[in-house]
Amino acid sequence: MANSNFGFNFGFGKRDDGNDDNNDFNGGIGDFLNDLGQMLSGLGSSMNSSDGESVNYSMTERIARQQIGAQDRPITNTDQQQVQDAVRIVELWLDDATYLPASENKVVAWNATDWLTNTLPAWKRMINPVVAQMNEARLSGLPEEVRDAIGPILGIFSSMSSANFGAQLGNALGDLATQSLSGSDFGIQVAPEHTTALLPHSVNHIAREIAVSPQDVLMYLAAREAARQRLFRHVHWLSERLVSSVEEYAAGLELDNSAMEEAMRNINLESQDPAAIQDALNQMQGMDLEPKIRSRNTGATTRLETLLALVEGWVELVVTNALGDRVPATAALNEAWQRRRRTGGSAEKAFASVVGIEFAAPKVSEAKELWKRVTVAVGEERRDKVWDHPDFLPLAEHLDNSAEFIDSLLDDADTANFDPIAEITALEEMLAQKSEEEQAEQKEWPKPKDQKPEDNQDKKSDDSDK
Repeated sequence: MANSNFGFNFGFGKRDDGNDDNNDFNGGIGDFLNDLGQMLSGLGSSMNSSDGESVNYSMTERIARQQIGAQDRPITNTDQQQVQDAVRIVELWLDDATYLPASENKVVAWNATDWLTNTLPAWKRMINPVVAQMNEARLSGLPEEVRDAIGPILGIFSSMSSANFGAQLGNALGDLATQSLSGSDFGIQVAPEHTTALLPHSVNHIAREIAVSPQDVLMYLAAREAARQRLFRHVHWLSERLVSSVEEYAAGLELDNSAMEEAMRNINLESQDPAAIQDALNQMQGMDLEPKIRSRNTGATTRLETLLALVEGWVELVVTNALGDRVPATAALNEAWQRRRRTGGSAEKAFASVVGIEFAAPKVSEAKELWKRVTVAVGEERRDKVWDHPDFLPLAEHLDNSAEFIDSLLDDADTANFDPIAEITALEEMLAQKSEEEQAEQKEWPKPKDQKPEDNQDKKSDDSDK
């Protein structure tokens, strides 16, 4: 949606007589808008069914379901049992490849309609701030007199915009529903919390495309989803950080009219040269002069790219190590997954078509190599403890040069092994031992009141001699 043609343009020129007096302008445009309001007042109820939201989600779901169509088959008990068995087995294998424990999630099998129904709440949370800010940016880009003039029918235009967004979102989500293989294909948890979901019908379709047995594909995808869910369950800040990056991006959305402004400068009306003006107008034909929606918070996009790369790179390394010789097709499946990421159904394409954030393809291969080197340097447990806090994670520049990050882990090795409880216990034992030694020394040197009589007699003799 970002940098897109969503929404509606409000193009109002001068009156034919060239008079741009505000009263005449407001009167003329006011009459036009009143007539337009009467014309639009008879629109169907579906246009106004968004309950005031920026997106008409009723329309979104209806169109998405239509796009999924009759090709969606129900999930059988056999499908459900196969998915649960696959997840149970790969969880045991993952225990050998990661320090993070199993998620203990509810395991479910979905079809495309189930995916749409269960993931829509997560998409809404990410989409709402983007669309709301886009609408605000569009209105703020209008001249003040135009904003005042369209006030009486602003609600109608809002409903039209909501329906427009709803229709396009429905097409995008309907397409994604038929492509998705799990509840977090995109590196983001769009499935409900504590849910491990796989789509067995889509798994079988992929198996036919890449000529790998459905059982191997199911085990591979189950391992990927189970590994992601370990992260989402035990790295408590992760899901929220991914969503907050989208919200931060949305907060900085603004309208960029530079293309139109540049085109108007090129016309140069002050030259009063009809030929030059006509030539400039001809050059404008076919140009994209639509105002662009851009975000000031480009850093949020970079952070999202990096975090998605780190998640998927970690998942790919852990799954490869866990499946190993157990699933000989693992290498081929990794290659197929990488092709899928580049050509469709990937996180960046999902966000570009649904959430509206356009970002470069995550450097998953570079992230996988980084995690591999970290494992060699400091071991699996220390590697996985990097996820304890977002400040511990590698930065974007570390994906291309992991040496600096690994050096920092090695430098902190002593600190990482520091056990404050053990240190306090050792200190208490040392103090107790020192106290016992002091008491023993005091027993060896009697106090003055315990002196023997002969010692006192000797002291008296010495005093008399003096």
